[in-house]
Amino acid sequence: MTTGPGHSLHGHRSVPHTGDLRVEAWAPNREECIAEAVRGMVGSFADLPADASCVARECVVAAAGDDGRLLVDVLEEVIYRMDAAGELPVDITVTPEPGDVRVQFTMVDSSTGTQTGAVPKAVALHGLRLAPDAHGWACRVTLDV
Repeated sequence: MTTGPGHSLHGHRSVPHTGDLRVEAWAPNREECIAEAVRGMVGSFADLPADASCVARECVVAAAGDDGRLLVDVLEEVIYRMDAAGELPVDITVTPEPGDVRVQFTMVDSSTGTQTGAVPKAVALHGLRLAPDAHGWACRVTLDV
């Protein structure tokens, strides 16, 4: 996988996948690629207002030596927060820490958004990829909807 449309250094897109949703993302480094995947996932089913009241949330996710599993764990954190607290990220920053990543969310109440697609329920491990490529980092993940 290389940079996406227009050869942008950052980006994401949804790709048709039978019965599910596949998100592809790319960025100069691993952490930014994970953040792009989150933006792609949320953008696939919600249109969030830019002027909504926001709250900051933060968590640490263990890298566990497997970049693909790290991507899954961050996406599952978003799904958990959506289900448990009714919040969705309008912005996300992922920064490295020794053995982990720190994830900082800017969250809005999901009721302020407009649902535009099927809401993901889980992250599939089949076809999962997060790895360096010729232009930085790229990932591919399938979401169960």
